[in-house]
Order: sequence, then C-alpha cells, then structure tokens
Amino acid sequence: MHISKLTLVNYRNFKSTNLAFQRGVNTIIGENGAGKSNILRAIRLLLDDNMVRAAYRLEESDFNRALGQWKGHWIIISMEFENLSPDEAVQALFLHGTAGIHAGPISKATYNLIFRPKKEIRLKLAALEDFDNAGLKAIRDGITIDDYETIFTGRSSADFGDPATYQRIVGNFDVCSFSGETDFPEIGAKVPGFLSVTKEVSLTFIQALRDVVAEFHNNRTNPLLTLLRSKSGEIDAAALVPIVDKVRDLNGAIEGLEDVQSVRKHIRETIKETAGETYSPTSLSIRSDLPEDAEQLFQSLRLFVGESEDGYEGTINELSLGGANLIYLTLKLLEFKYQREKMAIANFLLIEEPEAHIHTHIQKTLFDRIAYEDAQVIYTTHSTHISEVSNVSNVNILGRRGSFCEAYQPATGLDPAQVTSIQRYLDAVRSNLLFAKSVILVEGDAEEILIPALVKKVLGLSVDELGLSVINIRSTGFKNVAVLFHDTRIRKRCAIVTDLDTAFFNTTPNPADDDARVARKRKAIGSQTAGAQRKVDLDAFSAGNAWVQSFYAKHTFEVDLVGSGNHEAFVRSVDKVYKAPATITQAITDLRSGQIHQSGCRTLTMAEQEGKGWFAILLAQTLDHQAVVPDYIREAVLFAHGPFSRPLIMRILRHRMNCLWGTDHSARPGLTLFNSEVERFGCSEIDLVTLRTAAIAALPGDVIHVFLAGMT
Repeated sequence: MHISKLTLVNYRNFKSTNLAFQRGVNTIIGENGAGKSNILRAIRLLLDDNMVRAAYRLEESDFNRALGQWKGHWIIISMEFENLSPDEAVQALFLHGTAGIHAGPISKATYNLIFRPKKEIRLKLAALEDFDNAGLKAIRDGITIDDYETIFTGRSSADFGDPATYQRIVGNFDVCSFSGETDFPEIGAKVPGFLSVTKEVSLTFIQALRDVVAEFHNNRTNPLLTLLRSKSGEIDAAALVPIVDKVRDLNGAIEGLEDVQSVRKHIRETIKETAGETYSPTSLSIRSDLPEDAEQLFQSLRLFVGESEDGYEGTINELSLGGANLIYLTLKLLEFKYQREKMAIANFLLIEEPEAHIHTHIQKTLFDRIAYEDAQVIYTTHSTHISEVSNVSNVNILGRRGSFCEAYQPATGLDPAQVTSIQRYLDAVRSNLLFAKSVILVEGDAEEILIPALVKKVLGLSVDELGLSVINIRSTGFKNVAVLFHDTRIRKRCAIVTDLDTAFFNTTPNPADDDARVARKRKAIGSQTAGAQRKVDLDAFSAGNAWVQSFYAKHTFEVDLVGSGNHEAFVRSVDKVYKAPATITQAITDLRSGQIHQSGCRTLTMAEQEGKGWFAILLAQTLDHQAVVPDYIREAVLFAHGPFSRPLIMRILRHRMNCLWGTDHSARPGLTLFNSEVERFGCSEIDLVTLRTAAIAALPGDVIHVFLAGMT
C-alpha cells in the first residue's frame, strides 16, 4: 500500500494543487518558501499518530492567504492510497472507513481531513439568496476559528482539486451562491473514532537537520534515547536487577568516602554558623547522581564517535556538523527499521532536506541506499545533487504562482523514451532547471557565460536575482528538455536561445577558391540549411504552448554580439588573444570595419583560436555598462522573466543612473530630477509609460530604453 495522490485545498501556501506519488522513493523539489515542509506536515496530519491532536486544532494561519477572507472557506487535505493488500485486517479498516463500496477486495482508498464551519454556520450560508453580499458579510463577521470543526472521512468520490466541485460543495463567495444542501455524500463518510489509520501504519519523520546537537540533548527528541526506550521494553526486567543493585552499591561507596563525609560535615557547620540553627536545613547530604532505575540509566547513556584515525572518540557536540548530521540520520533510520518490524499495514518514511552540511557524495549515496521494498519514502530537497539521482517520474516540483504555490509532475504524459532522455540531461548542472523560476536554454559555453554577464552589466541584476537559470544544453537538442515545460507538466517559462547560422559572407562557389575556402563555404551553407530547419521544428514544437518560445540569432551568438554594437568590447580583448603587433592592428581594423563579414569572421577566428568558452571568459571581463544586448537575447530574457515588478524596475533604473553619474558629471542635475520620478513610480503616482518618457529625457541614448519598452 502506498500514497498515490495528495490534494491540498486552501492549506497554507497551497490554494489548490495535486501531488502524485509512486511506490518506492519520491522527491519533492522546491526553492525556500515553496511549501515543502507544509506538504510533509499535511501528510503527517493524516498518518502520524503524534500529530492527531494538531490535526484537530487548525488555526487561521493554516488558511491560504490568497483567499483574502478565510471565513466560511474549507481546508481539505485528501489522500489516495493504491495497491491495498487483500489482507483481511487491511480490507476491514478501509472498507469500514476510507474505501469506496465494492463487492470484492478493494485496491484503492481515500482518506481526507476536512476543516470546515460547523453545521449551524453552513445552514446560515445555505439560507442566503444569491448576491446577498450584505447578508454574507454579516455571517462572516461573526465567524471565529471556534466555529470550525475537523472531520476525517473516507469513501469520498469528490475531486477536491476541481474548482467547480469546490464551489458546488462549499459555495461561491464572489456571487454569494451557496447550495441548499449542507451535507454531501461525495465528500465521504466520517471515519469512526475507533478506526484510526495512524494506529495501523508506521510513519517516521526525519526533520530538517538544523541543530542536531540540541536534539541529542533533549530527552524528548534524542534519537538514541528513543531507540533505547524501544528496546528496553524487550529486556527481561529480572536482568536489570543485578545492574541496579551494582549502581546502588557504587553510589553508597562514593557517598561513604571519608573526604565526601568531611566536606558534608563542614557544609552543615558553616550553614549553622551563618544562618543559625532555626533557618538551617534539617538535613543535607552529598550523594552520587548515578541513576538507580532502568529509564534513568538509559537517559544517562551518551554516544561517542570517532571521525579520525587516531582512535579518539568524542561526544556529538565535538563532531563536525556533517558528522553529527550523518549520525542523527543513521539513528532515525534505525528507528524506522524498528518500527517496520512491528508489521504495520504500510510503512512511510518522510525525510526533510537531508542535504544540510553533508558532503555531496554522501547525499547521493544516502538517496541511493535509502530504498525499501516494503516502504514508501518521500524526500523534500533543494539540493541539485539529490535531484540529479532522483527518478524524474517520481518527482514533484513546487513553483510559486503569485500569492500561492502549486505542484508540477514533470513526467506527466511523456512516453518512456522521452523520460529516459530527460533523465540523462538531469545531471548536477542541468538539474537546477527543476529549481528555477524560469529557464533559458542555450546551446553552448559562450551563451552560458556571456548572457549572465550581459544581463548583470546592463540591468545591474544577476540572472539569479531575476530567478532565471541559464542552462547549457551543449547541443541543439532543446526539445528533449523543453518538453518538460507545459500546462500538464512544469508551468514555468522556458526560452530557447539558438542560432539560425545564416551565412554572413559570400558562399557562392568560385573556381579560384582554395580547398580551405571551398570547405568553409560548404560548411556555412550546411549550417544555414540546418538552422532554417531547426527554426521550423522549434516553432512547430512550441506552437500552442504558452510556456515555451524560441529566439534566434540571425547568424551565430558571437557574430550577432559584435554586430549589435559591442565591437569595442571585442577590441579590448584583442591583445589577450594576439601578441604580434601587425595581427593586433589588423584584428582591430576588422572589428571596427562596420562590415559584418569582416567583424564576424574576425570574431569567430578569435573564438576558435582561444576556444569559445575561454574566449567568452575573456570577453566577459571587457564588457561594461554600455554593452548592447542583442535583440533576440533581450526578448528571451523578457519572455522568460515575465512581468517586472515596480521594485525591480526601480533597481534597474537606479543602476543605470549610478553608471551615468560616475561617467558624465553634466548629467547629474537631470538624474536628480529623474530619481524623483522613479520614486513617484514606486509609490504608484505615475505609470510605466510616463516613467519611460522621463527615462528617455534623463538617460539619452541609453541601452536600457529597449529593455524598458518590452517590460510590462
């Protein structure tokens, strides 16, 4: 038996989303604040016996903030199980409580936590007429969290993640439309109190490794103590009697030492001399604190570990952070092993961000090794090293959509061959596309190096600050990865940046051409043909998909970069490529010629001599704030990012003002006035159109204007 689906409605930062799970190991990937911990908590509210009381005490803060007004709405956590065992005990539990009604053994069941207004509130809402907004407001104003109830149901047939279903059952608050019914059989039958799924399953939760040493010092959370307690129940009580007797004799021997008794006598005498007989303690002794019962003896035990080869073993607080975390993980996994031995109907292991302070090789090894035939494992992570070894078919990706988050399943609808191709691409470098807010796919090292450098110089913001991941495919096989971005898979923007490879010099055959020129022309013609066909294929591939769009260099990246007006940046790199004065002079002449066949050929010659990646590194060092971003790159960035917020636009314009302030003193009065316009824009006193007009006057000829024109 395993969890196959989890639906969250109005729970914390999830407005309405579904997560899909498979047997074995599953991974939930997401940036900080995406809701990974909330998902594990939702699972625990349904399956963790330690969370039952918390499940009945949801708070206002548990409602999704995108609701605006939470009063009257429901929180729903719905879980679906598959592959139920035909075992009689399992069938009895789910037939009575959480499964659909079937003639024979069932293999699928549902289990739901519903936090809703009590019946008297639901009756009041049901009595409202459509569009009676005043009546609705009066009812909601009187609702408090105490007017809510928590119920657990099974045998539900409702698709809680469907907005239409939610509105039909709960109501449409926008138009004040509520059903006359207050109880809907499709939400399932209440699970009787004597039936508890949490009592029948085994669930171990390993929380994020933040302060492991503190966990070991706390008797309630100490994993070593938990293991010892679980084993102490199996120890014959008679076997402990001789140990306790020895401890008692040892304590007595310590207390009876002559020096100990002498100090005790002197303490008593000094107290009486100081406070007098009336206010002195009636008795005082010095005794050993070594515990004399089994529970306390277990609490006194400590774990000692050695990390080096010198034989020294230290306490947990002497270990490295990674070493302490590894020991903690090990003990929690052993705890899970002990629980599995109790023959529960299903075993679940939840691990929250196991990567903290742990070496990348250990991260990968842990993920590879922690797989059990009889257990379902669910990880949360923002480690690219763990995502690298995750099965893409068993991954849920969390993404932000304004004020709420949602989950995506990247392999949905893909055939096995496509999934295999994607799996190959998701190595430690490319797997960061799973974490990105949006993605720009490029075909080579030069784009991977220079696009981030251009964005930083022109906008004053790194691609990381913008939430963009520039992913180097190292080929033109973009579709293998871009297929992930789709309405049914990952709903994030993906810009494909590639070359048309249109020839920029005369490719007409000439009998006077030598072999090298003939080969060059033939290659250029072939590349141009392939580029044109690539455009046809990519445009057809992305047609109708709002999440993917392709952007093309007319020639190649380097040629279009120099042709966009960046020839002086290339000139500044010439002496790093060539040493002969004559060659340097000729290279500079070519780059400044204004003729694309000259500047383009020189650019490619320099790139090929140094290697495209190394030349891109050299060129990145020569770029300044006057760098011109080629049109197709600019359009790709604007598409991938989507709408720019006012704070981001303000930061970009302040960067441009700072650049001009330091290079043109005569512009400072105008910049001071423009800064006040930027402030007004930040306060929503003027719109973007007005700001653009002011920017043209204050920053004449600046490269930022074409960017501003495309921002919304």
